[in-house]
Amino acid sequence: MTNAGAPLSGNQKRKMKSAARLYAVQALYQMEQTGQTTDQIVVEFLDHRFGAVYEDVEMQEGDSTLFRKLVHDAVNNQALIDQMTDRALVAKWPIARIDPTLRGLFRAAGAELTQGDTPPKVVIVEFVDIARAFFPEGREANFVNAVLDHMAREAKPEAF
Repeated sequence: MTNAGAPLSGNQKRKMKSAARLYAVQALYQMEQTGQTTDQIVVEFLDHRFGAVYEDVEMQEGDSTLFRKLVHDAVNNQALIDQMTDRALVAKWPIARIDPTLRGLFRAAGAELTQGDTPPKVVIVEFVDIARAFFPEGREANFVNAVLDHMAREAKPEAF
C-alpha cells in the first residue's frame, strides 16, 4: 500500500489509473456474471481488491475516483456504448456474441472515450494493454485495438 502522507509521483498516479481501468473491466465482467448492482460492486472492489494481497502478491492500489467514474459511466451509458461498439464490430459479431471479458473492456473504454477527458490514444493504449493481460497468447489485443480505434474516431473525431 502507498504511504498516505506522501505525495504521489506522476508514475504512481499513472499506475493507479491503469489499475483502476483493469479493475473496472473486472467489475463490469463480475456485474454481468453475478447481477450485482453498481454500488455493491464498487464497494466490494474498493474494500477487498484495491491493494489486496493474494498469495504474497500485493495488488496495485487503484485510482478510486477513476474506477467509480468508469463503472458508473459504463452502466449509465451502456446502450450508447454498446451501439457504438456494435458499429465498430463486424455485422455478424454483435456485442452480445463477444467474450464477456471483452464486453466489459469495451464498456469501460467506451465510458472513458465518451464521458472522460483522457486523450483517445491514451485510452486505446491502456485498454489494449489490459486485453494483453487477459489474453496473452491470443490476437484479442489487435482486435481490441481496431475496435477501440473505430470507437474513438466516432466519439472524438477532433482528436485524430
